[in-house]
Amino acid sequence: MKEERYIKYCIIVAGGSGLRMGVELPKQFIELRGKPVLMHTMEKFYHYDVNIQLIVALPKNQQEVWGLLCTKHSFTIPHKVADGGITRFHSVKNALKQAGKTGLIAVHDGVRPLVSVGTIKRCFDMAEVCGTAVPTIPMNDSVREVKGEKSRVMDRSTLKIVQTPQVFKADLIRKAYLSAYLPEFTDDASVVEYIGEPITLVEGNVENVKLTYPSDIIIAEALLL
Repeated sequence: MKEERYIKYCIIVAGGSGLRMGVELPKQFIELRGKPVLMHTMEKFYHYDVNIQLIVALPKNQQEVWGLLCTKHSFTIPHKVADGGITRFHSVKNALKQAGKTGLIAVHDGVRPLVSVGTIKRCFDMAEVCGTAVPTIPMNDSVREVKGEKSRVMDRSTLKIVQTPQVFKADLIRKAYLSAYLPEFTDDASVVEYIGEPITLVEGNVENVKLTYPSDIIIAEALLL
């Protein structure tokens, strides 16, 4: 049996609201085929590696509800819960306190339940070699850059759509999150890149969308067969 070289962690950020979904329930708790979206997401990582250490970053006012949902659905996948912060950056920073100082640390959106096990594996495999791994897919739509009242077409062949999980060696992401928060930190790759580390891109999967609108739930229901 191949010995695991790195301990694997995954921080799942689940601090979203249901506003754009048109519901009061936080979107990570919306039921998808009989159980909350967040549980589907966590199961993907558990199917990839039953030994992965999961850390869910949830706002304090949602943690009791999450506990009740786990009981209701007999959800037993081991995980820790960290306090969500005022931004994604602060949520990840809090969750890092519960991860080890060595190993590989992934960060994933709680409302991306359609990530494939293949994408997760590619990200961890690449991060083990290069230190960083970010899944992307090609930009297929035409794109225009808008400045004031003017716009210009952009070469979409030079653009990629960024997904999660984004995986990093523990020392790199820990060093990056010592930085002071900046509004430009839109994902974990932007935080790590800020300290001068190159970002390695890997192939994502097209279905790995972030559930944001009611139509996304309908599509996810159809794909989670």
